[in-house]
Amino acid sequence: MSKAFTKESDGGGEEDDVAGLPSLPAGAKNYITPAGYERLRSELLSLMDVDRPKVVEAVHWAAKNGDRSENGDYLYGKKRLREIDRRIRFLTKRLEIAEVTDPSVHHGSDQVFFGATVTYADEAGEEHSVTILGIDEAESTQRQVSWIAPISRTLLKARVGDSLKLVTPGGVQEIEVVAVDYPAPGGAQ
Repeated sequence: MSKAFTKESDGGGEEDDVAGLPSLPAGAKNYITPAGYERLRSELLSLMDVDRPKVVEAVHWAAKNGDRSENGDYLYGKKRLREIDRRIRFLTKRLEIAEVTDPSVHHGSDQVFFGATVTYADEAGEEHSVTILGIDEAESTQRQVSWIAPISRTLLKARVGDSLKLVTPGGVQEIEVVAVDYPAPGGAQ
């Protein structure tokens, strides 16, 4: 089949950025903790040094097996190779613009900055805790939120005891900062 009738691209364009992943606001810095930076860097090195060479070898082997248009191993390998290359480009771009910020420098502070674990009470008196991290490292299942999330924007620079107005799709909600914690200097995150 002619390549003119397929949806494949040769890569290299901006459309190769992974859809669905968070994007930075225009002109914003890509804040990240040292641990988050190291996780992204390790993933990048693993993709380049382990995963990609294995897939290239599999594609090379499959290409030697004859007709490529009906060769499942070859077609899957090429698709996987494009996915790996796309992820490598994304991670490379993100790491180049990363602004590594160590939250432990604020250890003992009662003011909310990047890297803080904040406990706040809502209008019903129910307490919630979130950790404010970079957009590439925050895991919502771990009660982590990116620093550009609405709750983070509301909490940043507040102090213990401050009452704040959180704008949500359901309306404005009053919250109060109950506690602010940072990792200890030199400690694990």
